[in-house]
Amino acid sequence: MAAQPVGATEGGDSGEGGEAPRAPGVAAPKSAAATRSRLLPTLLALLLAPPLLAIAHHARPAPYGDHLTVHPAAHARVGHATAPEQPQPPPTPLRRRGAAIEAHHPVTGAPLWRYTREGRRPLTSLHARGEAITLWDDGMVTATDGRSVRWHRTLPAAGEWLPAHGGTGVLRYLGRGMLAVVTPHRVAAYRIADGDLRWVLPAREGCAFEPARAVRHGKSLLLAQPCTHAAWTAQVIAVDDLGRITPHRRPLGNEVGEEGGEPRPEHVNPEKVVARPR
Repeated sequence: MAAQPVGATEGGDSGEGGEAPRAPGVAAPKSAAATRSRLLPTLLALLLAPPLLAIAHHARPAPYGDHLTVHPAAHARVGHATAPEQPQPPPTPLRRRGAAIEAHHPVTGAPLWRYTREGRRPLTSLHARGEAITLWDDGMVTATDGRSVRWHRTLPAAGEWLPAHGGTGVLRYLGRGMLAVVTPHRVAAYRIADGDLRWVLPAREGCAFEPARAVRHGKSLLLAQPCTHAAWTAQVIAVDDLGRITPHRRPLGNEVGEEGGEPRPEHVNPEKVVARPR
């Protein structure tokens, strides 16, 4: 009797302990352990993605180098000490301390917030309509309400005059929610609520505004514009929140538009304008 190979006698059928024969080209079934080992990296990546994205988001540099530190404990103490029916008192005048602008509560003296910009120094600031308006040494004007920095505006060609000037008199509150930024070359008015540029008044050719010599008179701001060859009446310019004060002017309104972004109907000329130099 001829001997047969061992594989032919032990694995030739599909009985117990044997493996059913496979058709040619059919791969062997994959084990559950191998499948789990391949899915594990994918599952780990899905689990780690949200916290990694959050860390990357917080690690991004702040726009314009802003760093606003709010003291919630101070706000909590103020709210506890103030009667519910009484409005919270306004903060004390802003303090420049080194490279920072700080605000403290006028009653308790508790720090409310501290605002800095990387590599920059505040030159001057004022408090208007609940906003702290600050001029920085790079010509940036910012507004913060103590919870966030609401807007940034850059003064054109600030490097030509700001280092020598120092910022005195540049920021002027016009009333009715309007801010005037007075520079030698022009006066620009911004709406404090959103930083929207409302009007621009250029200096007369050959003349320049002197921000430090501006004087408040009632609702008007009188600006000095010295000129070598001009009558004295042309060297004093009066403006208010609507622009230059002249007879028969048609000023544009500065209120925020109604729902849908449309200007209010009582404004005859709602588009932005640039006043002619006089």
